[in-house]
Amino acid sequence: MDLRKSLAVALLGFGVAAIGVSLAQHPPVQNVNAGRHPNLAAAQRLTDQAYQKIVAAQEANEWDMQGHAAKAKDLLDQANRELKAAAASANKNRK
Repeated sequence: MDLRKSLAVALLGFGVAAIGVSLAQHPPVQNVNAGRHPNLAAAQRLTDQAYQKIVAAQEANEWDMQGHAAKAKDLLDQANRELKAAAASANKNRK
């Protein structure tokens, strides 16, 4: 196989892998009750907006971010889960 074919196959494989990673990640869920916790719900909306901006950046840069964008998306998802846990704790303590 010549160099051009090898490069084309490698790029195709990288593209398929990047799409697979993207599909495996899910944007943060907005599941905090805005009526009870407006600030936490707003924070969840912001994590979702940040996640979507990262997706747009990945698409614009053809996924060449050495895993940093994917890690940022994971951290936003983690932050979102912590916001939900904060709301649940507040609900429990409020009784």
